[in-house]
Amino acid sequence: MKITRRDFLKVGALSLASLAFKPVYNYGELIDGENLGRVAIDSISVYSEPNEESTIKFQHYRDEVFHIYNEVYSDKKPYTNHLWYKVWGGYINSAHTQRVKAYLNPVVQDMGGTIHAAEITVPYSQSYLHRTKDSWTELYRLYYSTTHWVTDVVEGPDGEAWYRIKDEMMQYDSLDYYVPAQHVRLIPASELTPISADVDPSKKRVEVSLDKQELTAYEDTKVVLKTKISSGLDYQPLNEIPYNTPTGTFYVENKMISKHMGGAELTTDLDAYILPGVPWTSFFQTELGVAFHGTYWHQNFGNPMSHGCINMVNDEAKWLFRWLTPAADPQKMSTIGMGTQVIVY
Repeated sequence: MKITRRDFLKVGALSLASLAFKPVYNYGELIDGENLGRVAIDSISVYSEPNEESTIKFQHYRDEVFHIYNEVYSDKKPYTNHLWYKVWGGYINSAHTQRVKAYLNPVVQDMGGTIHAAEITVPYSQSYLHRTKDSWTELYRLYYSTTHWVTDVVEGPDGEAWYRIKDEMMQYDSLDYYVPAQHVRLIPASELTPISADVDPSKKRVEVSLDKQELTAYEDTKVVLKTKISSGLDYQPLNEIPYNTPTGTFYVENKMISKHMGGAELTTDLDAYILPGVPWTSFFQTELGVAFHGTYWHQNFGNPMSHGCINMVNDEAKWLFRWLTPAADPQKMSTIGMGTQVIVY
C-alpha cells in the first residue's frame, strides 16, 4: 500500500478536516491556535445552550477536532460537570473531550543507539505496523500527550521520516509500530529530573480522598499539590475484579513514563479497551494494577471514571511522577522500588 503525502496529511495526521480552517504546516512550530478540542467518545452533542435540556443542534463524532472559542461554567445539567465549551454552532460539555494542540516537530535523524521518551503533539497520529518492505498496516491511533518510547527513524509509507515505537506490551520487535516523526516530540532530560529531590523521602506523602475526588501531596505538613482526580467506578464486572479504587496505606512500587493499559490486541477498533501510551504512570498497588497516571480519554475530573486507577490531568500527573520516589531512570521503561507513601480513604 502506497500512501501519498497528500492523503497522509488529509487522513492520517490530525483529523483537521472537521475544522473551519486550512492548517499551515510550519515545521517545528504550532500549526494553528491552541484552543482545540477532540471528541474522545463515539459522539457528543452540540447544544444551543450550556445545559442538556436545551436543543441538540448536531453531533460531533469520535476524533473530530473543533475550535474552542470560550469556556462557560453552568449550574444546569449535567450537574457533575459544569464546564462547557462555546464552539461553532453552540456548546459542548467538556466531560468527554480532550483539550489538544497541533505541533509539528523537527526530526532527530540519529537515535544514538538508545531509547527516547517521547510524546504525541497532534490531536492524533495513526500508527502502522511494518512487517515487509511494501506492507504497512494500520494499527492504533496515538493521541495527543500520550507518551511512548522511540528507538529508530525510518522512511515511512509517504517517503517521509517516521519513528519506530517500542511498546512494552509487545514481546517481539516485529510488533513495533511507526508514526510520522513530525508528530512526535522527544522529551528532553531536563523534563524528567526529580522534583524536590532534596526533601527527605520520608517527608513526602500523597493522600487521596475518594469522597472528595481529590488528591493532596505533602512535604511534611506543606501542601505542594491539591487537585481533582477521577478514581474507580463503583462497579463489579462479571468474572473480573471490581473497579473500585482500594483504600488503605500503600507505597509507590513502580514508575513508567509510558504504559500500555487494557488489551494488547492488534486492532484498529476504536471502541476496544486498548490504551497505548498512558503517560506518567506511578503504580502504588501492583497486584491490582492501581496507579496515578495522566488521562487523554476524558476530562471529567471530580467524578469516578476509572477501572481503579487515579486518573489525573496530564501535566499534574507528570509533575507528580517527577516528585514521587523512587526517581525514574529516563533510559528504562520501568523503575521499581519502594517509594512515597500513598494513603487512600
